[in-house]
Amino acid sequence: MEFGIFDHLDRNNLPLSEYYEARLELIEAYEKARFYAYHVAEHHSTPIGMAPSPSVFLSAVAQRTKTLRFGPMVYALPLHHPLRLIEEICMVDQLSGGRLEIGFGRGSSATEVSFYGQDPAKAQEIYTEARELILKGLTEKRLTFEGKFFTFKDIPMELEPLQKPYPPMWYGVHSVEAAERAARQSLNMVSLDSAKDTRSYNDRYRQVWRGLHGERPTPKLGLSRFIVIADNEKEALDAARRAYPIWHRHFYYLYYLKGGKPAHPRPDTFEKMMEIGHAIAGDPDLVAKFLEAQVDESGINYLVGQFAFGDLSLAESLRSVELFRKHVMPRLKGTN
Repeated sequence: MEFGIFDHLDRNNLPLSEYYEARLELIEAYEKARFYAYHVAEHHSTPIGMAPSPSVFLSAVAQRTKTLRFGPMVYALPLHHPLRLIEEICMVDQLSGGRLEIGFGRGSSATEVSFYGQDPAKAQEIYTEARELILKGLTEKRLTFEGKFFTFKDIPMELEPLQKPYPPMWYGVHSVEAAERAARQSLNMVSLDSAKDTRSYNDRYRQVWRGLHGERPTPKLGLSRFIVIADNEKEALDAARRAYPIWHRHFYYLYYLKGGKPAHPRPDTFEKMMEIGHAIAGDPDLVAKFLEAQVDESGINYLVGQFAFGDLSLAESLRSVELFRKHVMPRLKGTN
C-alpha cells in the first residue's frame, strides 16, 4: 500500500501569494510524511482551480521538494497545444530530477473547454489524437504527425524527458471499460467512485493485466477520499462541516453561472459525503477503521487523500497529515 495526495487548489480567503506559499508548505509536509505523489487538478476561470497551469505550479513544487513525485490529474488536452505541452513535460521532468507523473484527459467541464474556443463535443477526439501525438513527441528526435486536428512535419524535438520513454502515466476511471483501457495501456489509475464500483474496475484491470503480463506487479490502482483528522471526532467534524460547503460551492461555480451540471455530481454536505463513503472526519482510530474498510472493499493498492479543501487552514491540514502519518499509515500499509 502506498499513499498519494489529490488537490484541487480551490480558493480560500488568503491573498493569492500567501495562498500559494501555504500550499507549498503543505506539500513539503506531504514529502516529509512520505507520500508517494502529489496530484493536482487543472481547472480554468473558476475558484475550484488556482493552478490553471499545472506545469507552472509543479515547477515550484519541484524546487521545494526532493523526493516527492508529482503531476497533473489531469492535463486537459483540448486546452493545450501539443508541442507546447511536450516541451513543458520535458522541462518539468528534467527540473525535478525525473519525478514527474503525467495524466491526460479531455477535461471534466464542457464550459471550461468552450472558454478556450473549443467545441466540447470534439473534446474526446482531440484528447485521443493529442495523447498519441504527445507520446510520439516525447520519444522521437523529429516529429512528423498527420491527424484530424494536428499536423506537423519534421519538427525538431530539442527537449526530452529524463524518464524514458516518458514519465509514468495516470488515468481517472469511472467505468469497467475505462479500467480495461487503462490496463491495456499499462496506466496507473485513480477512482473517485464508491468502493464497490472501484472493486469492479480493479478486478477487470487485474484480469486484463494478468492476461497481458502474467504475474508482473500491477501499476497503482487508486481511490481518492476527503480526509480530516483531529485529536477528537468533534473537532474534525466541525472543521470538515465548515470547509466542505465552500469547496462544494466552488465545484459548482461555473454550473451556477453558465448552467449544466457536472459529469460526476457531489453531495452538498460533508455528512452526505460520509454516508456514501467518499469522505471521513474523525480521530485517528475512526479514520483508520473507515479507510481499512474502504481498502478492503475496493481492492486498491494506492490510497489518495484530499487533506486541503474549502477554508481549511494550513494548521488544520498539517494536523490531519501528521496524524495520518503517525497513526493511520502504519495500520494501512499491510492491508494489500
